[in-house]
Amino acid sequence: MTQNSAATTPLDLPRFPKDFLWGVATSAYQIEGALTEDGRGQSIWDRFCQEPGRIARGDNAAVACDHYHRYREDVALIADLGVGAYRFSIGWTRIQPNGCGAPNPKGLDFYSRLVDELLARGIRPTPTLFHWDLPQALQDAGGWRNRDTAKRFTDFVQIVAGRLGDRVTRWITHNETFEHSILGHVVGTHAPGLRLWTDAFPVVHHLLLSHGMAVQVLRASLPRSTQIGIAQSMAPARPASERPQDRSAAGMLDLLHARQHCEPLLLGRYPDELAAFGISQSAIVDGDLATIAQPLDFLGINYYNPHYVQAAPPGSPVPLMPAEPPAQYERTELGWPIVPQGLTQMLLELRERYAETLPPLIITENGMALADAPDADGRVDDPRRVRYLQDHLLALRKAMEGGVDVRGYFVWSLLDNFEWADGYRPRFGLVHVDYPTQRRTPKTSYRWYRELIAAQQ
Repeated sequence: MTQNSAATTPLDLPRFPKDFLWGVATSAYQIEGALTEDGRGQSIWDRFCQEPGRIARGDNAAVACDHYHRYREDVALIADLGVGAYRFSIGWTRIQPNGCGAPNPKGLDFYSRLVDELLARGIRPTPTLFHWDLPQALQDAGGWRNRDTAKRFTDFVQIVAGRLGDRVTRWITHNETFEHSILGHVVGTHAPGLRLWTDAFPVVHHLLLSHGMAVQVLRASLPRSTQIGIAQSMAPARPASERPQDRSAAGMLDLLHARQHCEPLLLGRYPDELAAFGISQSAIVDGDLATIAQPLDFLGINYYNPHYVQAAPPGSPVPLMPAEPPAQYERTELGWPIVPQGLTQMLLELRERYAETLPPLIITENGMALADAPDADGRVDDPRRVRYLQDHLLALRKAMEGGVDVRGYFVWSLLDNFEWADGYRPRFGLVHVDYPTQRRTPKTSYRWYRELIAAQQ
C-alpha cells in the first residue's frame, strides 16, 4: 500500500498475534518539565538549552508537558487507549543530581508513583534507563569519553532496580546509542554539543559497555523472568545515486550506524572495517566485548525513515554527507521521507544479517511529526498520521510474514513534546498538548489507534 492510499479502518488491517504487545512511548526530558523541583540536578540538555542558538526559536524544556505534575492525567489517557505497555524514561538527575552518590528520595518516589499508577490501570511499565539526559556533573568530568561514566551508570541502574524492580518486569538500558553519539559528539547538534569527528569512538564504546554492565546488574538483582533489552535506531542506508562513490558512502553509513552499534551487541565484536577509516579502538579493554554482548531478551527497533547519503566533496572533513530523498516521497514536518517499505526491508535484512544471534524484536518507536493544530471546534484531525501508522503497520506485518520475530509495537509518541533541538513546532503526539494551558486533546490518530487495538482482541 502506498503512502497516498486512502486510510483503512482498523478492521481492514492484517491481524497481529493475540499476544502482540501494543504500546506508546515518551522520554523524561521531553515531557516532564519541573527541571528545578524536588532536588533534580542539571543535565547536559539543561545546559545545552541555555546556550544561544542551540534550540529552534529559543525553546526549552522547563515546563514541556508538565508530566511531572500531570502524570495521573496522562496515565488515564494511556489506559483509555487500551495499550498493554508504556515506555518512558527515568531522568538520571532526578535520582542522582550529580550523577553519583546517594539517591534523591523524591526522584525515586516520583517514578515509584508512576509505576504504581500504570499497574493499577493494567499497563506494563517499560522504563528506559538512559535517554540522552546525562548529568552535567558527569559531562564536566569527561562524559561518555570517560570510562568511569559507564561505572556511574551501573550505580544508577542498581539504585533504580532496587526501588522499582519488584514491580517492573521489562527494562530498556539505552535509547539510540548511534544518535546520542553522532548528534551529541560528532556533529554537535544535540547535547553536549561536541564535534569530536573520528575521535568519538570512546563515546560509542562506553555507551555500549555501560549497556552490558547494566544488563549484568539487572540480571543479578532481578527475577529471572525479567526481560531486558536495548532500543537502537535502524534505517536502510540508501545512496543518492548509483555513482560508485555514493554507493560507498551508503556502505560507510551502514557500517557506522547499524553495524557499529549492533555487532558488538549481537556478535561480540566491532566490524573490522572501522580500522580502515582511521578510527582508533584504544578505548577497548580486554573483556569489554564479552560484557557488551550480554544475551538480550529483545532488541528494540526505532524506525522512522531510510537515510539517503552521498559522498562528500573533496577537501571535506568528513567522507559522507546527507542527500535529498527522492522527490516522490511525502515528507514529515521534520523533512523526513515517508517510506513504509523501508521498515520491511530493514527488518528482513536484519534477520538475514544476524540470523543466528538476533533476539525477538519490539518496535520501540515509530511515528510522524506534523504541525498539528485544533480546528474551530477544538478537534485535532490528523489523517496523515493515521495513514502513516497504518502503512507502517502493514509494512511490519509483511516483515513478520517473511519470518521476522516481532513481538510488539510502540507509537512515538503519546504526547506532543519538546523535540530536542527542534523545539516544540514538530508534533509527534497522538494527544495534542496546548503548551500555554497544558490542555490535552486526543487526536484522530489516538482514536484510530484505540480502535485498532480493540479490533485485535
